[in-house]
Amino acid sequence: MNRKDFFAKVGFGAAAALLPACIAGIASSCSSDSSSTSTPVPAPASVDFILDVSTGSLNANGGFLVTNGIVVARTNLGTFIAVSASCTHEGTNVNYNVSNNNFVCPNHNAKFSSTGVVTQGPASTNLKQYNTSLTGNTLRVYS
Repeated sequence: MNRKDFFAKVGFGAAAALLPACIAGIASSCSSDSSSTSTPVPAPASVDFILDVSTGSLNANGGFLVTNGIVVARTNLGTFIAVSASCTHEGTNVNYNVSNNNFVCPNHNAKFSSTGVVTQGPASTNLKQYNTSLTGNTLRVYS
């Protein structure tokens, strides 16, 4: 047996040995078992941080970002709103929808008002709302 044949057989053997484990991993990740769902992250309790809104996604109306467990958005009117980022249904971070001035979970389409109130399930608990205060280009987000 030459070197090429040896490595070909060893490689095929390793692939054959690992194939069942790989298939099992793929199958379990596709499972619809509800016990495999993620858990919502609790809303941050005590918050006080600042953001520079002169650049980045908050520089323009309709932009938003997620930081410190909070989604901060700039509305079409240029005001700032902030709510807990984790959807109360399964924990996926919500996105800001500028056209409806609300927050939407991309996972199961739960919807929340601009103040975090549930407007469409499957979520049944509101997002926590935070205060915002703008001074120049510095936005303070606080409890």
